[in-house]
Amino acid sequence: MRAQTVTPAAGWRWLATGFAIFRRNPPILSLLVMIYWFTVVFLNILPLIGAFAASLVIPGLSVGLMQAARNIERGQPVNIQTLYGGLRENTRTLLALGALYLVATLAILGLSSIIDGGDLMRYMLASNRAERAAVEDANFTLPALFVLVMLIPVLMAWWFAPVLAAWHRLTLGRALFFSFVACLMNWRAFVAYGASLLIAAGLAPGLLLAVLLLIFPGAASVISGLFMVLMALIGAPVIFASFYASYRDIFGISEIV
Repeated sequence: MRAQTVTPAAGWRWLATGFAIFRRNPPILSLLVMIYWFTVVFLNILPLIGAFAASLVIPGLSVGLMQAARNIERGQPVNIQTLYGGLRENTRTLLALGALYLVATLAILGLSSIIDGGDLMRYMLASNRAERAAVEDANFTLPALFVLVMLIPVLMAWWFAPVLAAWHRLTLGRALFFSFVACLMNWRAFVAYGASLLIAAGLAPGLLLAVLLLIFPGAASVISGLFMVLMALIGAPVIFASFYASYRDIFGISEIV
């Protein structure tokens, strides 16, 4: 296993590759993403252990979605077991990745308390509207920027870590290390990928939504609801498939869409 350095243009192609994979089997990939979110939401509402349990299974479920994208590209069968099958690959390491990510995120939120006295952390961890309302007037700009900057190296370490642990059987430390190095080697491609996400999933849909609301102001709720459904059924599966595209390019997998 060896990470490759790809051109910045590759980052622009990952989203297009994700769409090409999605187009091969839209119903099943959309269904698996919906089941993924349903599983995470269901676990989150469990008392006491909900958020922790959800964090533990997210790496394994992410591997399941990556496996689904790979199977679709290869023309192999995909079903619900494909999604949950990711939880059985190097399970202990995947669970450790989920737990450690939660700890790292909470630690960063805790550090942001130095800036705002804990307002952002209380808002993010609030369990109901009343708790959010108590701090919603606070200025979150500076602490949010701090959290974003601090999360970048965390995201780099975790980007490929689940699939490296599951498919390459790497240990926790090696999976995090190789993921971080691979992202660092290809930071230009990831900047391009981030720009493509911003345009395709943010600016373009936002502009189209604004135009439609100007043309049909009386149907604002219907149009907004339709956009949310389309983003859930099309946008999210394409983005998850693009994660696989980034792995395939950087780690030298030979399948070409």
